[in-house]
Amino acid sequence: MNDHLIITSYVIIDDVMRSLNHRSHPLAKISDAEVLTVAVVAARYFRNNHERALWVLTELGYLSERLSTSRFNRRLHAVADWLALTLETLGELFARGTAFIIDSMPLPVCRRARARRNRKVRGRDYCGYCAAKREKFFGFRLHLVCTPEGLPVSFAIVAGGYHDLTPLHELTFALPDGARVFGDKGYNSAPDEATIFDETGVRVIPVRRKNMARHDWADEFDLKRYRKGIETVNSQLEKMGTQQLHARTNTGFEMKVHASLFALACSNIN
Repeated sequence: MNDHLIITSYVIIDDVMRSLNHRSHPLAKISDAEVLTVAVVAARYFRNNHERALWVLTELGYLSERLSTSRFNRRLHAVADWLALTLETLGELFARGTAFIIDSMPLPVCRRARARRNRKVRGRDYCGYCAAKREKFFGFRLHLVCTPEGLPVSFAIVAGGYHDLTPLHELTFALPDGARVFGDKGYNSAPDEATIFDETGVRVIPVRRKNMARHDWADEFDLKRYRKGIETVNSQLEKMGTQQLHARTNTGFEMKVHASLFALACSNIN
């Protein structure tokens, strides 16, 4: 494990919570910021296994007191919204510059053969297809906008069967005027590109299909240059176990995705 990532995660979470006047319960042995840091460390080093991360951090002396697994889970769910809020705060800080990358990746909730018995999500909307892996999946899809350095700026978790264009307007709304967003073929849509540019000044530059007109040489050069970075980001998230997340509720599932994105941000901060 990396001391720098653990300390960075704790300091960022604690500073955001303190700045918004949040205080842990006076009788709590471990602060809320420490609880959320355990979830981030679990995502980064233990494939989102909270019990293992809690035990290791306790044995190594990172936590001020020992906490049972059941009590930790209750505490974590009580402050889970703070993790999403901290991610949004970091995204606003990372939304600087002119180049960003957008991509999506599957977040299966179970094997497709067990889809009919799954109780967390139901319906054809959650039946998706991953073109990169050429396989079907059942669950959600993560849409992520990040910087070329791999810092997450904005994200959306939608049903796996929805088209890539569904959250595009929402994800590009907060980007600075004049920004360029590079994506794959799934984001091709002349009407959406024109609307987003008129409303926000952001240019969406996806890989063109064979029967479509090409971008100018400068955009094509940058597209090839920046698109490689998203593969590294996807690989980092997959190593955190985002393809095999185990959670009993959708809230717990989203919380583990948020923890993985926060760990991604702390890992890629220079």
